[in-house]
Amino acid sequence: MAYVVDFVNVSTVGLESSPFAETLAGLRANEARYFKNKYDITFQTRPAQEVPELVDYVARVLLERDIVIAAKPLEATEMLIDGVRWTYVFYESGLAVNVLYALEEGGKRAVGFKLSMGMAIPDELASKFKFARQKSKLAGEIRGSFFVIKGQY
Repeated sequence: MAYVVDFVNVSTVGLESSPFAETLAGLRANEARYFKNKYDITFQTRPAQEVPELVDYVARVLLERDIVIAAKPLEATEMLIDGVRWTYVFYESGLAVNVLYALEEGGKRAVGFKLSMGMAIPDELASKFKFARQKSKLAGEIRGSFFVIKGQY
């Protein structure tokens, strides 16, 4: 069942099993606010088990850098906006991964990682990336990193 993410009244719906449910909910709400403000799009997630193709797609893209996320996926979503495929997976560990993939050749293609406030950098990412800090009213402090996608997906 789809969940419309509310960035005014932040809720942990769908994220309750995470030890970082509150801050992960804030991170998810931060993404919802971005899409509403920039594109006037409502950010909706689904339980990961309902959309395994999205979780598998993100996992395939991550293999480009030999990354396998150990945590359980909780929620996922995908939107197509102005020729760009945006795919998100929110993990039980407090990690959020998004794939931005322009369908047009030569467009932007990247994977973003965001860590919920208080979580440690996952082992599978610690040796490969440095994380920058960003303040967020909804999520407290978000640490993020990214890599540019080279392959075709």
